[in-house]
Amino acid sequence: MSSTCLVILDNSEWMRNGDFAPNRVEAQHDAVSLLAGAKTNQSAESAVGIMTSSGKAPRVLVTPTNDVGKILACLHSIKIEGDANVLSSLRIAQLALKHRVHKNHKPRIVLFVGSPIEHTEAELVKLGGMLQKNECAVDIVNFGQIEENTAKLEAFVAAVNNNDNSHLVTIPPGPHVLSDLLLSSPIVSGSSGGGGGAAGGAGNLDEFGVDPNFDPELHMAMQLSMEEARRAEEEAAKQSTAAATTETEPAAAAANPTMDLEPEDAELQAALEFSMGMMAQDTAPPAEPAANDAANTTASDDVEMEAPAAAVESTGADYDPYSDPTFVSDVLGELEGIDPNDPAIKAMMEGLSQNKDDPDKKE
Repeated sequence: MSSTCLVILDNSEWMRNGDFAPNRVEAQHDAVSLLAGAKTNQSAESAVGIMTSSGKAPRVLVTPTNDVGKILACLHSIKIEGDANVLSSLRIAQLALKHRVHKNHKPRIVLFVGSPIEHTEAELVKLGGMLQKNECAVDIVNFGQIEENTAKLEAFVAAVNNNDNSHLVTIPPGPHVLSDLLLSSPIVSGSSGGGGGAAGGAGNLDEFGVDPNFDPELHMAMQLSMEEARRAEEEAAKQSTAAATTETEPAAAAANPTMDLEPEDAELQAALEFSMGMMAQDTAPPAEPAANDAANTTASDDVEMEAPAAAVESTGADYDPYSDPTFVSDVLGELEGIDPNDPAIKAMMEGLSQNKDDPDKKE
């Protein structure tokens, strides 16, 4: 997880004591080197700054950076002088963190205390409440003058702590190495435990079972491998979804021929629907006529066909009206300018009569 923190070093005259090998100041520098490496290895955006608490006034030596080389070079130039001013150092550190580059990072201060604190517990608690209000976490390494400082620092951490974001690690003098004990503390591992206590416990093992502080290259390789696997799974899921969509589109288009029409093309869509409706009517079986219509049609047909049917029954199928003298006489009587008494007409009618009586003489 990315972070931006400012480390406050104790460079007072008390740091010359040799209760930590080789002395307090050198033990402190080794611990700061380890801390800076651990913080910057968390992510490419993590940054660490350095400032001192002693001398004429607290000073910011290195603004937050991810360049560990710049931090190590700064440590060798720090002078031991005067007494530490914890309250002023914390206030200046908070102001410096307000100008951090990554505003999304929660500000954090890491305070090394290796000399007696001259301020009262009430003053520390008041400042702790202000830092909590400004969402600034504070980790404290209490490794010198433990009897005088522990009660005050515990009260301060209780005031500044918010959801276990602040820690107090107390390391008594002895033959142990300060940086080794700090390595397993929540200040480096980032685990919860804001109440404080002596350093100890397991190292900072990540989800891969690797301690990034001891083997940062392996930790980074494992992270890259996990990221690559996650991207491969996402790509496979996208391809599977695309293939399923491609298979369902033709079936949907066949079920709904109008689906490809643009919404604004209302006229074309209406014409297509009308055409499909006409096709359905053409292919539908004809409706049977109503009973009354059928009865009326039948009766009309019977009337119209009554006379021809009778004629056919009376004359036979081979009947020729123009060989019938009666039929021809009636026709000639209706024609204008024809005289039935004309000799030629009479002769023709007589011939028809003879042909009717003698079928063998019909022409």
